[in-house]
Amino acid sequence: MQSTKLFASSIALLGALSSQAFAWSISGIVTDNGNAPLADVNISTFNMGGYETNSAANGTFSLNSENPSGLFAGQSANMVASLSNGIFSLSNVNAHQLKISAIDALGKVTYQRSFYEIFGSVSIDLSKVTGHSAKFIRVAKDGASQTYMMKGKNILLKEGETLPSFQFAKEGFSNTMYQMKAEIEENIVVKMSYIPLDGPEDKSSSSKAKSSSSVQAPKSSSSVEQPKSSSSEEVVNCSGKTYQSGNHNMSVTVDGKKRTFIMHVPSAYTGDKPVPLVVDYHPVMGSGSNQLNGTTYKALTDPEGVISLYPDGTKSADSRKMGPGWNVGPCCSDDDDVKFSREMIKAVEEKVCIDKKRVYATGFSMGGGMSNHVACFMSDVYAAVAPAGMDLNTTNSAKCNPERPISIIMFRGTNDNVCRYQGGDSGYNDGLNFLGAERNFQFWAEKNGCTGVPTTNSNGCKEYSNCQDGTKVVLCTKQGGGHEQGDGKIGWPFLKSFTLP
Repeated sequence: MQSTKLFASSIALLGALSSQAFAWSISGIVTDNGNAPLADVNISTFNMGGYETNSAANGTFSLNSENPSGLFAGQSANMVASLSNGIFSLSNVNAHQLKISAIDALGKVTYQRSFYEIFGSVSIDLSKVTGHSAKFIRVAKDGASQTYMMKGKNILLKEGETLPSFQFAKEGFSNTMYQMKAEIEENIVVKMSYIPLDGPEDKSSSSKAKSSSSVQAPKSSSSVEQPKSSSSEEVVNCSGKTYQSGNHNMSVTVDGKKRTFIMHVPSAYTGDKPVPLVVDYHPVMGSGSNQLNGTTYKALTDPEGVISLYPDGTKSADSRKMGPGWNVGPCCSDDDDVKFSREMIKAVEEKVCIDKKRVYATGFSMGGGMSNHVACFMSDVYAAVAPAGMDLNTTNSAKCNPERPISIIMFRGTNDNVCRYQGGDSGYNDGLNFLGAERNFQFWAEKNGCTGVPTTNSNGCKEYSNCQDGTKVVLCTKQGGGHEQGDGKIGWPFLKSFTLP
């Protein structure tokens, strides 16, 4: 049977029965705060893989569901679902048994047909076999099933799927998120905020002494809770650990592989006393550089002389999986990222003066997943963690056994369309099945031996404060919030109030 022609309104190339997408298109211009056009801004979809472009010299851009790029483009083994004038089609089918069911609004199956040993394409004219009663289509392929919702005769989307959201990223600018509100959007204007550098970038990783007299020590603020213990400052030898401010590209070798990261040294760092260290993990398909520009923590930690690290994830050998990312279970890297994190921190401690009792982890999206992950496996290193936009998955939680109770503050949005607040399957056929925000909150409360019921703290977040060893478990929920970076104004005071026992 000949495959029907695929229209732009129905193409999806996100993997066999994993995350099919309906038609959309977006175009506009990217500018800075002064309204000057920005060229070479990387624009990528955040809640679906394979769609990416860069803004042109005049700042304009255009992206649509007919032109995926990157990880999933051109993978002919992937099944493609389409709907055109009532004709439902599947192409690139490779199945021993395929069952297609049409379901009405009341959940009644109005049509069902099975196919066997299908290698190619299948088309069904739903208007002839179901009239106009079909509202959903369920496809079962060798035991795995997926349900799609029909919108008219030409639009097909996975049940529960939302329109694409985009990340705009450029060196020297804060990452900007944009959520589509309609299937076709034109002439949108995206404004990106410039981040002034606090010092020259040094790509050599060699230390350069600077005079501490030229740097004003940060003023203490009585409104911010100070670390519970500063005794570590009395025993740490900071001799020779001054360092030039700026962003330093560095690397370590882990299991024979070069792993890279950025060490950010603020101008307030003097090298005459130990300072906290913050490791900030990036989202999937991101980079340390992107996270450095997008994080909400650096502006708060810089005035205090805090060193921050922005590691780079890696890609899996399985080209069906998105990357670069982190090995947080079945997705999305093949490397030992816990070992990498340990080696990275050790290498930094040799170059700058770090208080080993005040090392913290944060991250966004899959970086938030990695922050949860290291809370499980690096509680001997991290004093507290602050994940945003992602929870533990069932693989993590099944193996999670931290050496000690560890404080955690989580940031989640109720309308997150990437890692759904209520949890469940990721939708990307990557094996990730998330606990959900509330279950993640309860999971860590149990791990930390918290008692009583959670209360609402001064930031409006739910908090377990009666936990073992003085730890706390906090969930900050943003009603109507999407897939967003964590709030550093809440997260940083929380993190730095804890030290390793």
